[in-house]
Amino acid sequence: MVASVKPLFRAISGPGRKPHPAQMMIEGTEREQRKADERRDPLDYDPTPPSATESVLHEEMPHILKHGCEVWETAVGAGHIAKPLAHRGFTVYGNDVVDRGWPGTELKSFFDFTKAKARVQFTNPPYCEISARDGHCRWLWHTFALGIDYTALLLNADWPAARINSMDRLLTEHPPSIEYLCCWKIDFRGLGAPPQRNSWFIWDKNRPALGGGGWVRKRLYKDAPDPRQEVLI
Repeated sequence: MVASVKPLFRAISGPGRKPHPAQMMIEGTEREQRKADERRDPLDYDPTPPSATESVLHEEMPHILKHGCEVWETAVGAGHIAKPLAHRGFTVYGNDVVDRGWPGTELKSFFDFTKAKARVQFTNPPYCEISARDGHCRWLWHTFALGIDYTALLLNADWPAARINSMDRLLTEHPPSIEYLCCWKIDFRGLGAPPQRNSWFIWDKNRPALGGGGWVRKRLYKDAPDPRQEVLI
């Protein structure tokens, strides 16, 4: 049995503070779990800091431009991803189920579209619509049905680890072209960086995946992206 670090943490920090779950270790067979965040948006709205978008654009601009200068932000929110794209010269079309302030937001669910508004999709989708457990990978299946040429999704880096609800089939039939692992923890809601890592997963029809369910993975840096860091998974 692994000893708990609670007594050590209290000795160092005092009795009034609680340890972060990341500082806890397994006690017996039960793992300390972080309580659900009561302030979490019921629609899984997580505003994306500009640095997350700028970092991947630093790497992907030449590939995106091969598909034109129009981008569809399919969960545009207040425009946190749309703004860096517009700043780079793209015409950005945005839709969402709630108007959060992005000018020209089309109040319409992504799933209600039967025709893509642009050849490029760039978004941080509601995780409840893309996860295998809750969303049955629904967001991506609709993306492929629309025939979008280039898709960039900001997701939990552990997203492809699931196997239920057709995830294995999705990744076999439609593996991403490339994954950019964010080498910093993104603070989406201003509540402090969460424990999980995030990755940009990109599907580009101009860059077929490796096959066999594998894809290229690169490390993405907030301040100094370094394309030399590359591994295959």
